[in-house]
Amino acid sequence: MTEEPRPDAPRDLETEVEQRLLGRPATMGRREVSREAAVSILAARRLWHALGFQIVDDEEAMFTEADLVALRRVADLVRDNDIDEDLALAMTRAFARTADRLSVWQTQLVAEALTPEDQEAQLGEKDARAVPDRGVAEAAASMIVELVDQLEPLMVYVWRRHLTSAITRMLADAKDTDHDPSAPLRVVGFADLVSFTSLVRRMTERQLAALVQRFEELASDVVTSHGGRIIKTVGDEVLFVHAEADAAAAIGLDLVDAMAEDPLLPDVRVGMAYGRTISRLGDVFGMTVNRASRLTAVTPPGRVLVDDEVARELGSLSGFTMTQQRPRHLRGIGTVTPFELGRSTGARRDRSWDRHA
Repeated sequence: MTEEPRPDAPRDLETEVEQRLLGRPATMGRREVSREAAVSILAARRLWHALGFQIVDDEEAMFTEADLVALRRVADLVRDNDIDEDLALAMTRAFARTADRLSVWQTQLVAEALTPEDQEAQLGEKDARAVPDRGVAEAAASMIVELVDQLEPLMVYVWRRHLTSAITRMLADAKDTDHDPSAPLRVVGFADLVSFTSLVRRMTERQLAALVQRFEELASDVVTSHGGRIIKTVGDEVLFVHAEADAAAAIGLDLVDAMAEDPLLPDVRVGMAYGRTISRLGDVFGMTVNRASRLTAVTPPGRVLVDDEVARELGSLSGFTMTQQRPRHLRGIGTVTPFELGRSTGARRDRSWDRHA
C-alpha cells in the first residue's frame, strides 16, 4: 500500500529550501502578522517594503514565523531603544540591500564551483553555457542549505569586524576639528578596464562574467592589502577610497601592475583625486568623486593620473614620482592640471596582493 504524503511534506526543492531556511511555510497574511506583532498594517507593509520584497494583498499568505519574529524585533527596536521608526526602517533597508547582493553573489559562486569543467566559461571560448543547468542549480541549492548554519556565524562575525572599522573611522574623522566630519577628506580612485566595450562584443555573457569576477577579485586584493576600501564595482570599473595619500598611491600603481601581469585581463587606467567626500547609503559622492571619475576618463592605458591635491599630499613623501601633464578640461569640472604618478627609482613594490609572489 502506497503511503500518502504528509500534509507538511515539501512538494518540491523550492519549498524544501524555504522551509529549511525560514522554518515553517508561509501561512499568514499581513493582517495576521501585524496583529500578532502588535503593529499597524501600515507598519508591516513598510517593513516588508524595506526588506526589498514585493507588496502583496493584506490577506495573501506570504509570511512565515520568521517574518513575524523580524517584525517584532523591528517594533521592539523602536519601542525599547527610543529609535525613530524611519531610522529603524532605514537600517533594515541597509541590511536588505546588502543581503540581496550577498545572497545572489554566494549562490552564483557555489553554482560555478559545482559546474562541470566542460561547462565552465573560458575567456577564449566562443560559446559557453550562460547559466547552470537544473542539475547544477539543484546541487548548489542543496549545498547552500547544508552550509547555512556554518555560514551564518561567519557573516555576523564579518559584519561586527566591519562595523568596528566603520565606527573607528567615524571617531577618527570626528577628532579633526578643522574640517566638517560629515564630509571627511579622502583620496578617491577609479580603476577602469581599457577597451572593455570591444571585449563585450567578442565574449558571451558567461565569459564576460568570468572576466569581471577576475577583475573584481584582483582589484579587491590590491585595495584591501593597502588598507583601502572598495566602495563599489560597476562591471569594468572599481571605485575605492583611502584616508592616506601614500597608501592610495600604492594602490593605484599596484592596480596597474596587477592587471598588466594577468594574461587574461586588459590594461587598466587609474585616476585619483583628494578632497572632501559625502558618504551615504554605503556610497561616496561629491566633487572629489566627480573629479576622480573625469580624470580617469582621460588617463592613458596602463598609467595613473592624480589631481594637484593628491600631488601636494605626496610632495613630501619618498617612493613616488610625479610628472606634471598638460592641462585638461574635464566635463563638469573645469580645467585641471594632472600629474602622472610613478615609483621612484629603487622603490619597492608591495606584492602582498599577489597570491603567486
